[in-house]
Amino acid sequence: MKRTNSLWLGLLAFAAVPVLAQAPPATPTGKIHGHVINPTGAAQSGGTISLSTDSGRTSKYTFNVDQTGAYAGEAAPGTYTVVFRQKDTPPDKMVDSIDNVKIEAGQDVNVDDDMSRQAFIDKLPEEQKKQLEEIRKHNSEALKANEVIKNLNADLKTATTDIHDADATKDKDAKKQKYTEVESLMQKDTQVRPTEPVLWAYLGSGETGLANLDPANSKDKYDQAEAAYKKVVELSANAKTPKPDILGMAHAGLGEIYARQGKVPEANAEYAEAAKADPTKAAMYLRNQAVIFFQANNAQAQIAAAREALKVDPNQAVLYYIIGQGLVQNATVDPKTNKIVLPPDCAEAYQKYLELAPTGPYAADAQGILAQAGQKVSSSYKAGKSK
Repeated sequence: MKRTNSLWLGLLAFAAVPVLAQAPPATPTGKIHGHVINPTGAAQSGGTISLSTDSGRTSKYTFNVDQTGAYAGEAAPGTYTVVFRQKDTPPDKMVDSIDNVKIEAGQDVNVDDDMSRQAFIDKLPEEQKKQLEEIRKHNSEALKANEVIKNLNADLKTATTDIHDADATKDKDAKKQKYTEVESLMQKDTQVRPTEPVLWAYLGSGETGLANLDPANSKDKYDQAEAAYKKVVELSANAKTPKPDILGMAHAGLGEIYARQGKVPEANAEYAEAAKADPTKAAMYLRNQAVIFFQANNAQAQIAAAREALKVDPNQAVLYYIIGQGLVQNATVDPKTNKIVLPPDCAEAYQKYLELAPTGPYAADAQGILAQAGQKVSSSYKAGKSK
């Protein structure tokens, strides 16, 4: 096929008469289809492809080019010039043409009009060549950026799955493997895109997970996780539209680090910030605060945290158990009966847990403690509504 070309964007090339209305296809007919590519290398959105038997002066068939650059149609068998026009191209002008295209009866020929070919570019005016070079440069940078984002999203998906799997397993080696992968991926990605808060947030999660697996040697990992979470807070403070869930994740992560290190005021402040940053997850953050103090064997802090969490959602059964477990540490034994004497509010906390979770994971433990105190399990408690 011999190609001739004119000017892009509707500039003068060579004269052609106005496009005529499409004639009904003769019988038998052949088909033609293809794509139109503009000089930048992208799909040409819109315009028309016409078939001419007199080098574009008249048009026997005209087909619309869709938003993806595709066109298709049918015509009588013959040899045609394929002409492309944009929507605003004057009817006596054309943008590009391809000569000697043969359509045969019963056949479907593919003809792509690629205006990024060098022969077309060479005949453009110098000013258009400069504009085209700038567009290509911009598009190339955009494609590279899109590829980076694609890779980052894939890593984030892997990290999310790893954290979920690590939380779900009791195998310490499996946990370590998952958290190590999260840390490795996010260390790489924060170097690629250091201004993206979510990457730092997941880096902090991976490092916190590793620190929790080895409390005796956890200081360095906790320090690294703390720095990562603080980076999220810093970036979010400077962002036009910070993401509440990522900021909440960072504050909650800092809260966990401080709670496990026995820094109660600092932990409480961070969990409060997490709930403030993302109110939709406030109940979860405050519950986790109580759970982590419970895991850290900080009875006083776990009781206070659980009571604060219940103000947001009074129907979280585990919080009543955590309160009971914190209070029961102050129980005494009656020397006359050898029964334990529970401190104030302790029995009520266990009763409330059993009311909400009669077959819960801690039900047997709560029932056993109440039995040792000579108390029967009550079913009269009704929890209030969430605020």
